[in-house]
Amino acid sequence: MKEDILQTIIAHKRIELAAQEEAVPMAHLVQQLDTPSDGISMKASLASSPYGIIAEFKRKSPSKGWINAEADAAIIPASYETNGASALSILTDETFFGGTLKDIRTARPLVNLPILRKDFIISEYQLYQAKLIGADAILLIAACLTPQQCMSLARTAHELKLEVLLEIHTEAELAYVNDYIDMVGVNNRNLGTFHTDVENSFRLAEKLPDNYLLVSESGISRPETVISLRTAGFRGFLMGEAFMKNSRPGETLSHFIHELKVCL
Repeated sequence: MKEDILQTIIAHKRIELAAQEEAVPMAHLVQQLDTPSDGISMKASLASSPYGIIAEFKRKSPSKGWINAEADAAIIPASYETNGASALSILTDETFFGGTLKDIRTARPLVNLPILRKDFIISEYQLYQAKLIGADAILLIAACLTPQQCMSLARTAHELKLEVLLEIHTEAELAYVNDYIDMVGVNNRNLGTFHTDVENSFRLAEKLPDNYLLVSESGISRPETVISLRTAGFRGFLMGEAFMKNSRPGETLSHFIHELKVCL
C-alpha cells in the first residue's frame, strides 16, 4: 500500500499550527482584523479572462522534490502578471512545498492580480493569517475536512471578505459544495498517492453545478488541454510545475498563452 501523503501533511500541519498559535495567539490576529477590507475578486478575474490561467508560485512538491529552490517571490509573481496570468496561486506550506507566509506578503504590493493562498487549511487561524498577509482567496480541500468543517471555514472566509475555492477530487466530494463556495476546483492529482490524470476534470465536469465557476487543477501542460477544458465548462486553469521548472517562469507563461491564442 502506498503511503497516504495527505495524511502525513495534515498531521504535520496540526503540529505546525499549534506552534504558530502559541507564538501569535488567535486573539492577536482577530484584533488586527477588526474591519476586513474587500480584496480583488479571483472569481471575476477568471470569468472575464479569455485564458483563465492561475499561475502558481511553488518551490517544491512531495512528488517531485525541489522544482525551483531559488524562486523569488519578489520577482516571479510580478512576472506572471506582466505575462498574462489571470490570478496567482502562492504555496505557503514550508515543509512539503518550500513556501512561507512571507511569499504572499512580499508579492502583494507588487501585483494587482488576485492571490490565492494555497495551503492545507484546517483552522480559522489560517484564514486570519491569509487575510493579514494580503491574500484575496483561500483554498479548502475537501479531502482534508468534513462537510461541516468546510462550511464553517467557508462562512468565516466570507466574513473576512476572502473568496473560497473548494477543491474536490471525487464525485462523492460534491457533497462539500455549499452556499459559501465561490469556485469549485477539480484536482487532477490524487493527494493520497500524487498520481495525476487530467481526465479527472472531464469525468467530473458534467456532474459539477452550473452556477459555480469551475477550475481545473494540476497536470495541465498543453494549450490544447486548456481549450478542451474550456469546452467542458472550466474557466480557471491552475498551472505551477509547467512554469516553475523553467528558469524564467513568467516567460514560459507568455509562450504558453501565445500558443493558446494560436490554438484559439
